[in-house]
Amino acid sequence: MKNGDRLSGKIKVFDGGKLMLETEYGGSIPLDWKKIATLESDQELMIKQDDVTGERAKTLRPAEPGKVILANGEAPKTVELASIEQIMKPKPFVEDLTWSGNVDLALDYKRAEKDTDDYDVDFKTKARHGRWRHNATGEYNREFQDDVKTTENWELEYALDRFITDKFFWQGRAEYKRDKIEELERQRTLGTGPGYQFWDDELGAFSLASLVNRTDYEYSNGEKDNFYALSMKWDYNRYLVGKTVEFFTVGEVGRPLGNAADYSLDAEVGLRYKVTDWASLNLKAEKDMVQGAEGEIDETRYTVGFGVGW
Repeated sequence: MKNGDRLSGKIKVFDGGKLMLETEYGGSIPLDWKKIATLESDQELMIKQDDVTGERAKTLRPAEPGKVILANGEAPKTVELASIEQIMKPKPFVEDLTWSGNVDLALDYKRAEKDTDDYDVDFKTKARHGRWRHNATGEYNREFQDDVKTTENWELEYALDRFITDKFFWQGRAEYKRDKIEELERQRTLGTGPGYQFWDDELGAFSLASLVNRTDYEYSNGEKDNFYALSMKWDYNRYLVGKTVEFFTVGEVGRPLGNAADYSLDAEVGLRYKVTDWASLNLKAEKDMVQGAEGEIDETRYTVGFGVGW
């Protein structure tokens, strides 16, 4: 550090002017990049001096204040700390089993002219092994007004990705939705199609998948409907301010084949603020729209809650 202190730990990531240092004595510590004099590390790290290109450094060696030496097996290279925009651990394409996910919980109790109890629980998890990636999500919503149930629905989805290259993958997925209040009671979807992973690193991930789906609807009046549809799914998250804040959005927009009037949208956008390495506060907005021959759904939900991640 510029004040003469020397801090030891494992470099997790540098972004947004903050270097995250994992220490045994204080957990993850965000350090102001402007206060750092130089670095020394035996980790292999990706050093990015712009938004596109990056250079792998097998080790970092200390240099005069304001500089660092990148050693990658060739001639060592000295660069200005001010020129570095990001530092992160290189992520291998084929890797051993990795598992990550989060569970978010939101509760709202209001006692006024109308008493309202609102519960929202959802989870998202991913497991990667070699060229296979497993994705699972689930959500449960329930709301009472003056002890009368006004909302109760849940949904589950499982998707399996097979990576053909480090970017292109093929996805198969199954989804089930159940609503005990709305006109559209049940939705079942099976789909498959290609996808593209734009990036997946320490600072976040972004992927798109284009699917051909078979969807079955069941309505509260006993009517049934089924159709084939095309849809586009997205999954985006980005860590900010040294991985203390996460912006995320996931969703899917679809349209039946041969029926120009129907469409569906299921989207979520939000922020998470990390209180500790595993706990976070979250703020989310969710939009669920279905326009069908026998009924429709148009719901928007805003939740603030607490979550855990791994």
